[in-house]
Amino acid sequence: MIRAAGFGVAAAPALALWLLAATPVAAQDGFGGGTSSPRAATRAAPATSPPDPVVPAGASGEAQDFGVPATSRLRPSDQLGGPTPTSIPGGRVITTQALAGALRAGQGQVLLLHAYASPQHLPGAVAVVPAAQGGQFDDDVQRGFGQYLRQATGGDTSRMLVVYCGGPQCWGSYNAALRAIQLGYRNVHWYRGGLQAWQQAGLPVGDASSQAASQVPPPAPTR
Repeated sequence: MIRAAGFGVAAAPALALWLLAATPVAAQDGFGGGTSSPRAATRAAPATSPPDPVVPAGASGEAQDFGVPATSRLRPSDQLGGPTPTSIPGGRVITTQALAGALRAGQGQVLLLHAYASPQHLPGAVAVVPAAQGGQFDDDVQRGFGQYLRQATGGDTSRMLVVYCGGPQCWGSYNAALRAIQLGYRNVHWYRGGLQAWQQAGLPVGDASSQAASQVPPPAPTR
């Protein structure tokens, strides 16, 4: 299993190297979306409120029941692709319509977490790709993720967290949500429909390169 370099601002360069070594796609989705401060991660709501989603009936399958039982154990990293459950212990499943509404009303209070090695993401999302890994709740990934969440939320365990990945057959966000729940966060929402359902609803997406470019801090003044 690939070991994560860690989370948080101080670990960003090391993590970027780890992602680059893992897969070319993951390297485009570096942790934190290129932010230079944990405070930047709190800007989870899109600058422009998303329109009301129009979800084609049965198109996204975000509510499809594959008959997979919910589990409180992390899915192994080599088994992240496949049908997922329709519920998650200790958390809630959020639909596309509910998420769009929360982002419109949240005024930045929703921390939207992207647990998927893809250059595309929901507007305002912060990349936490390493948290999608399997493993144990006492591993280095868990400790690093916990440190990052404490910084991003200011230690507020009631903060609304929404975690997503590719769609109903992607376990990465399920793992990341379980990790957050295990860390004591009480308002964790798993967006099971993920990027697939969001796009099928006609809602806007961004790409990691443009997000990072928009958040690169200005150069320090020279003396």
